[in-house]
Amino acid sequence: MRKDKISNAVIRRLPRYCRNLAALRREGVERISSSALGKNMGLTASQIRQDLSCFGEFGQQGYGYNVDTLYQEIREILGLHRQRSAILVGAGNLGRALIRNFDFVDSGFRLEAAFDVRPELIGTEMHGVPVHDAAELGPYLETHAVAVAVLTLPPQSAQKTADLLMDKGIRGIWNFTNFDFEVGEEHAEVVVESMHFSDSLQVLSYLIRD
Repeated sequence: MRKDKISNAVIRRLPRYCRNLAALRREGVERISSSALGKNMGLTASQIRQDLSCFGEFGQQGYGYNVDTLYQEIREILGLHRQRSAILVGAGNLGRALIRNFDFVDSGFRLEAAFDVRPELIGTEMHGVPVHDAAELGPYLETHAVAVAVLTLPPQSAQKTADLLMDKGIRGIWNFTNFDFEVGEEHAEVVVESMHFSDSLQVLSYLIRD
């Protein structure tokens, strides 16, 4: 099935499959039925089968799914084995936390460089990631094949930086700026995944309201 024919909801469940299957692998589980996997994930067996059928045939009736095989297949579908190149723009508190604590490799990316405007950070390394002058971002992108940029800079700098990234051929932006910048028609192919921490917390506030 073509990628653009698969619903966004199915795509967004794929990482959940990975997490659950990874946990089963650690527990030594070798195979699992669609009903058992659905119970773990809060989904029906029918939903599990329907989701996976978008990408092929993975299970056998009466046998279920081989946990390790399905785990590897879903990682392949997500492209996690490709190890795409990534950079981070904005090496402040959030940027540093991501560099130090987030497993980019397990999520399919090599974090190769960070960029910042502060002189005290330029020329240093954070957990093996070199920090460059933000003024060098454009030239760097012209000489390096970077697939994704992680934006962890102030909102007022988001649009200008995003425009530069898109103009230089970035294919995806992981946006932590709390600013929904515009993506023009000329960059319609660029994928932006925006993370709004405040939105999530406010939803939680609603759900626990009296």
